[in-house]
Amino acid sequence: MPLPRSVTKITRDGVQFTSNVDRTKYLLVELQRAALRDTAKLIRKKMVAKLRKLPGMKRSKRPYSSTQYWVRKRETDLQIGFKHDTWYGVLQELGTKGQPARNILRGTVMDNIDDIRRVQGKYLSAIESENVALGLIDLDGNAFYGDGDDEE
Repeated sequence: MPLPRSVTKITRDGVQFTSNVDRTKYLLVELQRAALRDTAKLIRKKMVAKLRKLPGMKRSKRPYSSTQYWVRKRETDLQIGFKHDTWYGVLQELGTKGQPARNILRGTVMDNIDDIRRVQGKYLSAIESENVALGLIDLDGNAFYGDGDDEE
């Protein structure tokens, strides 16, 4: 769908009022989708690097072709995972009788939360401002005042 045009609503006394609501709604949805798409690319790249470390997968094209992501338009969400019935994908993620659970997808996401927030912060200003705020807050509860020379 192309970018909607601004719609002229009212013209009174030589003043023209235009509404950009449709255009703004469209841009917000597309920014969310772009942020999800870049996040999925990052996760998939890191996930394929982990899959290549498995035995027999160093030069194979299978790890790259077995992972995929979907950024759904109507639901505006991200789904990332393995294609159906790959022994190195789903069976090693969850574990079976013969395979231990390796948590490649889950571990990749948990290890890269800061990178995910950074990627999404490029598109969404609320996330970026929260990233800045979290950088200023000391999570240990120790406040930083002045230059650190505490003389009492």
